[in-house]
Amino acid sequence: MSSKDPTIDPASLEHLRVAQGPTDDSAAQSDWASKKLVWVPQENVGFAAASIITEDKDDCVVQLQESGKKLTVPKDVIQKMNPPKFEKVEDMANLTYLNEASVLYNLKSRYYSGLIYTYSGLFCVVINPYKRLPIYREEIVEWYKGKKRHERPPHIFAIADTAYRNMLQDREDQSILCTGESGAGKTENTKKVIQYLASVATSTKNQKTTPSNIISKLNVSSSICVFILGII
Repeated sequence: MSSKDPTIDPASLEHLRVAQGPTDDSAAQSDWASKKLVWVPQENVGFAAASIITEDKDDCVVQLQESGKKLTVPKDVIQKMNPPKFEKVEDMANLTYLNEASVLYNLKSRYYSGLIYTYSGLFCVVINPYKRLPIYREEIVEWYKGKKRHERPPHIFAIADTAYRNMLQDREDQSILCTGESGAGKTENTKKVIQYLASVATSTKNQKTTPSNIISKLNVSSSICVFILGII
C-alpha cells in the first residue's frame, strides 16, 4: 500500500464527510444557551425543537422554533438538545445528551446531507439511500485500508477493516452482524464487507488471483447463504 492516500473524488467525499466542520460559533452557542432549547414530542415528525419560556414543578411552557406556537407540556416528556458543536456528529456516543430525539435528529441531518453512515459507539448505523452512491470505489477501499476507525469518516469499510486487523493481530475469529428490517440494506452492506475483505486479502504482492474474481465468487456464495438463512 502506498504511503500516500489515493486521490478521492470530491463527489465521493461529499457522501462521506460533512462539508463544513461542526458548528463551534460562539454566537450559536450563546443562542442555544439563552433560549434553553429542547426537544418536545410532536405527531408526524417525532420531535420538534422548542425553547422553554416558563417552567414549574411538573410542566413547562415551550415555544416551537418553527411555528412560534406555545404549548404546555409535561416536564418528563422534554428531552435536552445538544449544543451546536455536535451538529451532524460522526459518532453519537460523543453527544452530551444521548436521547431518542437527539439520535433521530442527528441521523436525519446526516442523511439529508447525503451521509448514510453514522457511528454509535461500537455500532455503525446505516440508512438506505435507495440509490447508488460513489463511496464503494477501489480508491475508497484503498483510503480505508489499515486506518484506525477515527481516522476516516464512518463507513462499512472501516468496520470491515477493524475486524480484519483484529483477526490478524489477536488470531481470533471475528464477526460482523448486519441487522435491520426488510429493505434496510443488509444484503448490500454484507456484499460491501465481502468486497473490502477480498480486496485487502489480495493486496499482497505476487497475488495471481485478482480481487474482482474473488469478490464475484464470494458474492454469489454469500447471496445463497443469506437466502438460505431467510435474511433477504
